[in-house]
Amino acid sequence: MSVEKAKAHLAAVGLADRLVLHAEESDTVEHAAAVLGCEPAHIAKTMSFLLEEGPIVIVCAGDAKIKNGKYKARFGKKATMVPFTDVERLVGHEPGGVCPFGLANGVRVYLDISLQRFETVYAAGGARNATVRLTPTELAEAVTAEWVDLCDGWQGEANAEQS
Repeated sequence: MSVEKAKAHLAAVGLADRLVLHAEESDTVEHAAAVLGCEPAHIAKTMSFLLEEGPIVIVCAGDAKIKNGKYKARFGKKATMVPFTDVERLVGHEPGGVCPFGLANGVRVYLDISLQRFETVYAAGGARNATVRLTPTELAEAVTAEWVDLCDGWQGEANAEQS
C-alpha cells in the first residue's frame, strides 16, 4: 500500500507522527485545502514527469504552475507528465496520493522555491486521504531534494512572504 511506503519513509527520518489520515479525500489542491482549512498555496502539490533517465517528481506550492521554458532550460526538454495509467507503476503512488515520500527506486525529487515562502506546507502522504505537515526545510531534508526555480504564477513571487 502506497501510504505504508510513505509512512515507512517518514519513520526513517523521524517524521512518522506528521502523517495524518482524513475521513475526506485530499486528492487535489482544492480538496486538501478544504480538508485542512488552509489556503491552497500551502498545499505542496507533487507532480510527476518523464525524463530520458526515468521519472522525476516536482513539488511546488499549490498556487504555482510549472513554466515550460524554465523546465526546458533545467532538463533540456519540454515537460511531459507521466501518463495517469503509469503513475503508480513508475512513481510508486497512485494519482491523488503522489507524494515525495517512499517513491519507487530511482525517482528524483525537486522542490520548487515557491514553497520557501511558507513556515508550513502540507504534502500528500501516499493516499488520497493522507497529508503530511512540515516546514519546507524538513521536507527538503526528508527527501534529499534539490531546490529549483521552475514555476511562475504563485502569489508573492516578487516579495516572498512567511505565513
